[in-house]
Amino acid sequence: MIHNATRILQSAIDSGQIPGAALGVVWAEGEAEHWVYGKAQLEPESLPLEAAMTFDLASLTKVIFTVPEVLRLVEDGLADLDDPLARFFPEMAWMQNSELPRRTLRQLLTHTAGLPAWAPLYTWNSSPELLKQQVLQHRWEVGEPGPTVYSDIGYILLGLLLERLRGKPLTDFALSSGLTWKPRPENSVATERCPWRGRVLRGEIHDENAFALGGAGQAGLFGSLAGVLEWARSVLEGSLLSQAALEEMTRPQTAERALGWVLWQPGFSGGSLCSPRTIGHTGFTGTGVWIDLERGYAWALLTNRVHPGRHRESGIAELRRAVGNAIAAEWRMSLR
Repeated sequence: MIHNATRILQSAIDSGQIPGAALGVVWAEGEAEHWVYGKAQLEPESLPLEAAMTFDLASLTKVIFTVPEVLRLVEDGLADLDDPLARFFPEMAWMQNSELPRRTLRQLLTHTAGLPAWAPLYTWNSSPELLKQQVLQHRWEVGEPGPTVYSDIGYILLGLLLERLRGKPLTDFALSSGLTWKPRPENSVATERCPWRGRVLRGEIHDENAFALGGAGQAGLFGSLAGVLEWARSVLEGSLLSQAALEEMTRPQTAERALGWVLWQPGFSGGSLCSPRTIGHTGFTGTGVWIDLERGYAWALLTNRVHPGRHRESGIAELRRAVGNAIAAEWRMSLR
């Protein structure tokens, strides 16, 4: 089912678009298909990509970790999706005239809270604990709720919520096999030569803010291809959460999004040929996972497209769509 897709990827790697890629497809029941090719690192030395290596999943952290963990809070009676932030963070409203404390968890999860997309938090403080307090007490400029504005800040706040209600850092939360907050550098795929840290990052969080926070709700999770695929299988087979929570996670919340997940739409990152009941998400480092709920399969494409630097055109958006279309086309052929 991934034969044509792997030819597309191999051509992209051989032409130098991306250093390496790991592609896989999994069904709710049945074997997964895997394909790995290219380089885990180009500099300071060349290293081959191996199947068991972990990738910096970047914003896949939002949907693989943060969204399910917030839903587990709801399952356990610790929160409701329509609770305002003020219920959990009374210090957020201290000496502020801000709308943010009134925004709900659902609005943060769907990027409709009116928060800005990003801020250079890593320049604010070198202490993770003090930085977390600065995030909570900062007077954020909040727009009107409703319009979708993709926001790392919202998911950083959701990560802080998880830490407060569970009483432990995110890095102590249990993860399924193949996912980790603490990768071994020697078994990790390189990302960028970071100007701020002065080195090629391997087994270190690429996202500057998540690194400064010591792991966060918007980025910082690492995973192998097998780990991401098995996580996706748990969604397909219904074992990740309760049935009610899974239905809520995958239900359209806006025209563009479920809880965190992007819904199928024109220009969808997973291509044009997947079913209308497909959800997906991508990560800045070059990662992505898509789940076709109607056809019962999921696929993950993990690349290190930011290595050795982000400031070049890798064509990753077009590559993702081409791979998704090839997989969908082969699925149709398999039915004949």
